[in-house]
Amino acid sequence: MVNRVGSRSFATSSTASTSFVGRRRELNEARATVSRSRLTTLTGPGGVGKTRLGMEVGQRLQTHFRDGAWMVDLGSLNPGAPISPIVASALAIQDQSNRGALERVTDYLKDKELLLFLDNCEHVLSGAGELVDRVLATAPGVRILTTSREPLSMAGEAVYPVPPLATPSVEDDHAVQDLERFESIALFVDRARNVVGDFAVTPENQRAVIELCTRLDGMPLAIEFAVARLQSMSVTQLLDRLDQRFRLLSRGSRTAQPRHRTLQALIDWSYELCTPEEQVLWQRLSVFPSSFDLEAVEEICSFDGLVPDLVLDLLDRLVAKSILLTERNGEAVRYRQLMTVREYGADRLNDGAATELRRRHRDCFLRRAETMVEQWSTPRQGEFILRARTERPNSMAALQWSVATPGEINAAARLAVALRHHWVSDGYLSEGRFWLDRVLGEYDDAPERHERGSALWVVAWVSLLQGDHEAGAEYLAECRRVATALGDDGLLAHTEHWSGLYGIFTGDLSTAIVHYERAVAAHDRVGDLSARLTAQFQLGMAQVFHGDPRIALATCDRAIKSAAEHGELWTRAYSLWISGIGLWMMGDHSAARAAATDALTIQKNFHDAICTALTIELLSWVAASTRDFPRAVELSGAAASVWRSLGTTIRAFGPHIDEISRASAKRVRQGLEPGTSDSSPFEHKRLTKEEAIAVALAEPQDADQETDIQPLTRKEWQVAQLVARGLTNRQVAEELVVSPRTVDGHVGRILTKLDVTTRMHIASWVDGRRGM
Repeated sequence: MVNRVGSRSFATSSTASTSFVGRRRELNEARATVSRSRLTTLTGPGGVGKTRLGMEVGQRLQTHFRDGAWMVDLGSLNPGAPISPIVASALAIQDQSNRGALERVTDYLKDKELLLFLDNCEHVLSGAGELVDRVLATAPGVRILTTSREPLSMAGEAVYPVPPLATPSVEDDHAVQDLERFESIALFVDRARNVVGDFAVTPENQRAVIELCTRLDGMPLAIEFAVARLQSMSVTQLLDRLDQRFRLLSRGSRTAQPRHRTLQALIDWSYELCTPEEQVLWQRLSVFPSSFDLEAVEEICSFDGLVPDLVLDLLDRLVAKSILLTERNGEAVRYRQLMTVREYGADRLNDGAATELRRRHRDCFLRRAETMVEQWSTPRQGEFILRARTERPNSMAALQWSVATPGEINAAARLAVALRHHWVSDGYLSEGRFWLDRVLGEYDDAPERHERGSALWVVAWVSLLQGDHEAGAEYLAECRRVATALGDDGLLAHTEHWSGLYGIFTGDLSTAIVHYERAVAAHDRVGDLSARLTAQFQLGMAQVFHGDPRIALATCDRAIKSAAEHGELWTRAYSLWISGIGLWMMGDHSAARAAATDALTIQKNFHDAICTALTIELLSWVAASTRDFPRAVELSGAAASVWRSLGTTIRAFGPHIDEISRASAKRVRQGLEPGTSDSSPFEHKRLTKEEAIAVALAEPQDADQETDIQPLTRKEWQVAQLVARGLTNRQVAEELVVSPRTVDGHVGRILTKLDVTTRMHIASWVDGRRGM
């Protein structure tokens, strides 16, 4: 299809007959790229919107060129066909001579000033490269914009990857009226109203709309296909059938190129453009449910004809062809496939290859989890926890497969046990309990095994933290039986250890201290440093609630020194919290506050939810003891928010700490001035761990500033501040532990609300607000 993009007329293709939705940032950036480079290529997977963005760029730049802007659609050409004749036809070059089409095109353009838009170059890269090279060399007034699933790979080529549309996070709460700020939702609603005139996002369908756009990866063409089904289905019905997406999303435009008429045909086109080796790797990469790194691909996918030395080159080629997307965070690069692309690859795996692939995938992430356990008490703790968060989808997929596959239950138990710091530190108690219970349920009456015994003490730990004390006791009794039957000193040490925690949580502190003293000695004998350090700070906890703060301080001091020797932070933070309680009990409020502040400073990067909640509770007690009652209210509310996210309460940690908490709350209520509310502004809010820590550390940006930061919400204000610090969207996502796509959505809404176009404008606005 040929279209002149000029002042009198614009593209006549079907894509131009609908409104252009969103893409404000991409449009500005693509225009800027075309302005500074003579050759710009918009890349991305099929259906991401390259053509439509290119057309919009051409329309908006047409007045910048004396001879306008011209579009040539190469999609109808056969692979490898010459492109010069169709370009000559597009430019309406009248020439009756016997000169070749390429010569006629270059001669015609040599004194022109125009933008030449070559759409769909991926299957004619050689011919496109030849024409572009000649035109750029002979026609200095011509700029060229191309779209392709992979770059032309020419000198001076500026490549602009077109991302999917921003989608809301399915985990976050969203007001219905705010959803259309996400480009994918705005497109869905806009197109839906063409099918169902009164369509709107409502409280009843908003969850389905969010999940549908997310599972379609924010891909414009997939969303267009989905909307076509609204003629006879509801959004919820669409979502329920999305597992059949290649059959469901098969109603495209009759006027579109054949490969754009169905989702199946669209991806078939990309698959056919790959070499056999690339197709094999595409299939095998479907084992990753989310992002992954190069090392994992080399370890998991290199078998049966694919050797590790080939993987990097094949991966690079799949990135170039937009089959894979990259995610960069500093020097770290991760890869991911869009869900639709991944499911397409999975459909082409045979059963034998799929089983081998799943086992290799599980073994890779089991090894990584067990490495985290083996090297836990080292300076790498923070790195391990971050990696566990990042690899969480892979670990959960590996657990699911291992539990469901006959003969793999011991590996499943090892993985569930090795993830214990992820369950506890990252606040996934309920999920950890679920998987550990599932694993144990698969053993039935199987012979005693070390793996089963380990799962028993880990699930006992998780259960106790949840406040399910009796279940914890039952698990520990069974663990002791298994350990005794096996003569396993390590399991016996853990039985003593977690029996100590049961004693604290049920109020039997004297017995808890005895268990902990035995556990510390037993962990020492078997050489388990991490377990010994954990038992040591928990011994300090039993001692402090037993009324022996000086003894507890000495115990914690030993734990802190030992942790420091190994560069360990997890034990150090908990030991500081317990030390703070001891100092508070002794009336040294300043030192108690300092110890708690040190613990929370560690948590700014570590994000252990339990330690965070407990330490903020302590700061609330200190504030109450120093008669700063409004601050105590604020802190207790922030702690309550973290407890809610964990699915537990401070009562789970025993009657002694619960009694202190209740007494502090009573003191606050009595100390507040008459008529003053004892309800914290954070009492019923869902603060993230990071926000709660910042509230406790009294950082200005983290108080509830909803009314002070209009027109931004609190979360947008937080994102804006990080942008003002110079962080990229990827770095902001890393800081907030959310997806980059979520941050893209926040930044887009911030730009819209502030009516600005650059990140520099955001920074200036933030600086101005701080000065108010």
